[in-house]
Amino acid sequence: MRSYTSVLIGKLVFATVCCFPVPLALIVGYAAWDEGEDWAWIALLIGLVGSVLIPVMALKDARRQFPRITRRDRVKHESVSYGDDTFVMWAPRSEQGSTQARLARADVLEASLVRYSPDGEATFTTCFGDYAPDEFTPLIRLKLRVHHAEEPDGADESAWFEITDEWRVPSLCLSAVTAGRLAVLVDPATPGSRADPKAPRKVTPHWPRSALMAGTRTSRMIDLEGRWTDATRRPGRLLQQMRIAREAGGIEMVGDTIDLRRLDAHTAARYTALIARDRDLPEDRAPVTEPGEESRWIVDHLPGESAAFGSVGSRWSRRGGVLVRARFLHMRVTHTFQGHGPVLDTVLRIRPADGTPPFDAARRLTVPMDYLAVLHRTREAVLHADPNGRSYVIDWARTNLLAGTTAAKIIAPDGQELPLTGRPDAIWALMNLLASHGLSNPTPVLDLRKRRLSAVAGMLLEVVRGTGTEANATRL
Repeated sequence: MRSYTSVLIGKLVFATVCCFPVPLALIVGYAAWDEGEDWAWIALLIGLVGSVLIPVMALKDARRQFPRITRRDRVKHESVSYGDDTFVMWAPRSEQGSTQARLARADVLEASLVRYSPDGEATFTTCFGDYAPDEFTPLIRLKLRVHHAEEPDGADESAWFEITDEWRVPSLCLSAVTAGRLAVLVDPATPGSRADPKAPRKVTPHWPRSALMAGTRTSRMIDLEGRWTDATRRPGRLLQQMRIAREAGGIEMVGDTIDLRRLDAHTAARYTALIARDRDLPEDRAPVTEPGEESRWIVDHLPGESAAFGSVGSRWSRRGGVLVRARFLHMRVTHTFQGHGPVLDTVLRIRPADGTPPFDAARRLTVPMDYLAVLHRTREAVLHADPNGRSYVIDWARTNLLAGTTAAKIIAPDGQELPLTGRPDAIWALMNLLASHGLSNPTPVLDLRKRRLSAVAGMLLEVVRGTGTEANATRL
């Protein structure tokens, strides 16, 4: 992983090369001043101002490109209170559909990436207004099962119909496709068409609501008596909440929460009745991902940094650098895009390794699209902590491995393969063991037959097989 210093030097050299005529103005101005020319001060001023702007531009570009978090990023006054299990997402607006359209649930049966081809992966592209270019919005072919009934029931074939089409999916909402649950608007049957309920109709996915339906966004409600209820991953209740909000013309949310005390009496009464029904007959939480995820696993075809156990700088390791975990609490779209992911305004909760209280940091980051596609599973990130504790750097290779974008495994000295799929705590412990010993492994496979890993092979196997405690592995 490149260091911030190397990125800054590269940006400084680039800015100097691009602006080389400006410093030359200093030389020209000095020569003119020496000869007593009246215009010498103009050239000197241009050269001086330009020379100052070069490092300023380099610092700005390095900060934008390099995912480094410093003390200046700490959140001092929070407008929204974030709980440890909160995730607030402000996604781009979606097509509203016709006023006669009905809001329904749809299950994603199959998904495949059709096109994603931005021009130039390293550059930043900024648009104005709410415009999101098609080249930065993946085109995905989806096979959907759209349900007419309130509760999907696969045994009643008249309660659903299937449709296959291609849709542009905002990057921030890709996890709804992987999770397999969408909120869609279904237009009514056109006059003169067949009355067959299984006949396909126009279907318009609503992507922010789909992220809510998938469980990526958390959803809470405060009733009229100030009590909290949670509807996250309860698709039946969420669908009813969405319908009430749509009929009311939109409901204001504070973070991820709807406060009934702020609503008009009629809308609040409808929500109160919904809460009462849920308390009498509570709905079970839906699975994190619906069955058949392999048929809609588009993660492998999306750009992003390759998942790996990660590289380790020898100087960083010798000085006592450690890995720490953080959790995304907030993501908001901006109008800037990059090839391998959108640029988002984020808030992370960082948990320092020295046991000091966690703190929140707000940072504008380019978030890889393959990570966004599994955001319904986890919002955790892995950070390099500077030995002096003054800065943190997001390690997207380790973050993607911990998130499960690529299957991790370990190969024992006897050649036995031990899969680590679905074991993030074991993966985290292995990362810490490798980092504490200054060992890099730039792949998702740990091959203990290699000589450089022989000294720690026993400890690594203890973690994987559960004979060693995770806490001990982390401290080593």
